[in-house]
Amino acid sequence: MKVLVLAWEFPPRIVGGIARHVAELYPELAKRGHEIHIITVEFGEAPRYEIVEGVHVHRVEVAASHDFFHWITNMNESMGRHGGKLILEEGTFDLIHAHDWLVGDAAIALKHTFKIPLVATIHATEHGRHNGIYSEQQRYICSKESALAHDAWRVIVCTNYMRLEIERVLHTPWNKIDVVYNGIHLEKKLCPPFDQKEFRRQFAADHEKIVYYVGRMTFEKGVSVLLSAAPKVLDAMGRNVKFVLIGSGHLDDFKRQAWDTGIWDKCYFTGFMSDEDLNKFRVIADCAVFPSLYEPFGIVVLENFAARVPVVVSDTGGFPEIVRHTKTGIVTWTNNPDSLAWGILEVLRNPDYSLWLVENAFEDLERRFRWAKLAQQTEAVYGRVLHERAQINWT
Repeated sequence: MKVLVLAWEFPPRIVGGIARHVAELYPELAKRGHEIHIITVEFGEAPRYEIVEGVHVHRVEVAASHDFFHWITNMNESMGRHGGKLILEEGTFDLIHAHDWLVGDAAIALKHTFKIPLVATIHATEHGRHNGIYSEQQRYICSKESALAHDAWRVIVCTNYMRLEIERVLHTPWNKIDVVYNGIHLEKKLCPPFDQKEFRRQFAADHEKIVYYVGRMTFEKGVSVLLSAAPKVLDAMGRNVKFVLIGSGHLDDFKRQAWDTGIWDKCYFTGFMSDEDLNKFRVIADCAVFPSLYEPFGIVVLENFAARVPVVVSDTGGFPEIVRHTKTGIVTWTNNPDSLAWGILEVLRNPDYSLWLVENAFEDLERRFRWAKLAQQTEAVYGRVLHERAQINWT
């Protein structure tokens, strides 16, 4: 098959999880003999065109704008122009695959102009992120999500939870939605040998356990819940714990909370951390905590499975599908600091149990979350679309 992919982020431009998803899925499809062209946004000195692991990557220039939605319009115009030119020069494509509403306008326009069936992956919804639609801006984004889902031949989501959400929020028929999990390349998460003790001392004293969070520093990710749970964990562990919070965002609010709660000396806000250092950090961490209030999937969980770090998560979104409670990690009540503290203490107080959890989690990766397997499932969705497309006269 020949597939045209639209994604507003792709390495080295990494905004959220879409970049990693796209960068890891499509090389696997290329290995299976498919010709993949990705149209994405220019970034720094990255080449306008290159072949990455068998995938053709086209980066388009986007006119700058101080207004994000105006910038999105400019991006879609650029993607649409480049996509049309590519189709005329390279010959028609079998499918267009759009990742989220931000590229929806270009994808829909190309679909109708060139009569190419469209597949859409919806990674999250505006309704889910805010637990409802409350503003004109949110209403606008939700309408764009609905339009993309409506125009798509098939809609792919990352968990059964998201399948229910798309059906309920975007009114997409249940039988039009396919579930394909996110995945991970184990070999890319291997860390070369390094001085673990010296590296660890950058973050905590030798006698302190390291409990960490990595992700965007936002309300949605439940960072404030972790900070509220921290005093109970510290009291139970004789204050021999350091909470390391990795990521950028609304740091001032959370730093203030740590100070007001009296745990400032037991918190370390690192800001952004490179992938290289993050891979090292997982080697020396004792517990990874993801207390999100909304989480369609949570690929960070898989990264900790791969690094054999015990995980504690909230029971929101796709987390309970990814983490099997008391088998591959601990699942706690969403937005409940006491429950979260209990989960963290289960890991810190029971090292043998924690070791058993991480071994089970590592085995689960091979069974359910390898990209090679997930590429086959995506290929099956494509095959279904082309089979159904061949049965009709689309004019």
